[in-house]
Parts: sequence; structure tokens; C-alpha cells
Amino acid sequence: MHGFANPKRFLSLARWLTPLLIVSGLIVSAGALWWGLTQVPPDRLMGETVRILFLHVPAAWLGMGGWTAIAVSSLVFLVWRHPLAALAARGAAVPGLAFTVICLVTGSIWGRPTWGTWWVWDGRLTSMLVLAFLYVAYIALAQAVEREGVSPRIPAIFGLLGAINIPIINRSVVWWNSLHQPPSITMGKSAIDAAFLVPLLIAVIGFSLLFGGVVLARMRALLADIQAEARLRRKAMEDI
Repeated sequence: MHGFANPKRFLSLARWLTPLLIVSGLIVSAGALWWGLTQVPPDRLMGETVRILFLHVPAAWLGMGGWTAIAVSSLVFLVWRHPLAALAARGAAVPGLAFTVICLVTGSIWGRPTWGTWWVWDGRLTSMLVLAFLYVAYIALAQAVEREGVSPRIPAIFGLLGAINIPIINRSVVWWNSLHQPPSITMGKSAIDAAFLVPLLIAVIGFSLLFGGVVLARMRALLADIQAEARLRRKAMEDI
């Protein structure tokens, strides 16, 4: 872990890994969506609306996965003071928010014909909406570190506290009486037919690769901004 604390070493890896993840993620995701949207038969109960799960499920997975990455990176930053951990957390925030919003939107589109309404204050939906607000708050705190000199420990602590919502999202359909369907994939078992499960898993892999590539790209951009600011400060001190 500490081997990549050196920005040059990190950049040497991220420089070729970023386009590899993004390109492979786009290809795999596009193939999975094509498979799910055009080749999979309609579901016996949900009909054609079942096809939205090939976007909805990966988005939900990465919405929660993004905050998990923030929490882990925040822990590394607080405990080991890893110089790139805070950047990793910030890098995961925006794509995590994007996938959370996609999850909420696609869930609402699916809920309209299934439940007869765009939105219900269901445990799963409400906790996912809370996650979106947590992302917005974290991004605002992270930006305050740059603009207003707020201690970087504050967004890191917030990132850890916000992780409490992840198991709530995951177990909400078990803990409470929920309109949302129960977990379809559990440890070692799946209630999803193979015709749907295979392209769904491929979609999750593809979007995960894309997510990783975007996070690395954001980390590189954030690091470039920090290095440029440091150079400007040194130049200003020399001029004085």
C-alpha cells in the first residue's frame, strides 16, 4: 500500500491502467447491455420491464461500492496518513454519486409500471436516497478542504460515519416490510435464471471496470491540480 504513496510511482501505474479500465469497461458494459436489452427473453411476471435491471443493478452496486471505497480510503488516511488515500476517496465520490442517481432514476422508471407510482417511501428507496445526499455532502466537504482550508480529517470522518448507511441499504428489504423484492443473489445461491444472471454479472463487471477507470482519472486530475498549485506557490516565494 505504501509503495504507491509516491505520486510518481502511482502516476506511472495509473497512466496506462486508466485508459485500459475505461476502454475495457465501455466494451464489456456495452456488450452486456446489448445482450440484456435485445437477446434476453421477457420475464414471466415483469415482462419487458425486466431489462432495466441490467443498468439498475450495476448502478446500485457501484453506488454502494463507491461509498465503501470512500470509507476504506478515509480509514487509511486517518490511521496511516497515506498521502493518496484522501485523493482516492474524492476520486470515488463523483462517479459514486452518478451511479446512485442512475439507480434512483432507473428504479423509479421500473416502479411506475410495477407498483403504479414513481416513488414510495420504502426502506430500500429511502436509504438509497439518503446515500445520494451523503455523496453531495461529502463532495461539498472535500471541496471546502481546498477552498476554505478545512481540515482533511473532517471529510474522512464523515466518510466513515456515512458507511453506516451501506448495511442499512443492503438489509433494508430483510429488516422491514418492503415493496422492493428481497435479495435475489445471496452467498452461494441465486434466484435469477441463468438467462438473466450471466449478462447481469457481465454488466456488473463492465461497469465496475469503468468505475475504476474514472476513479483513477479523477485521482490523476486532482493530483495534477495539487502539483500545479504547489509549483505556483514555489514560484511566488521565489519572486518575493
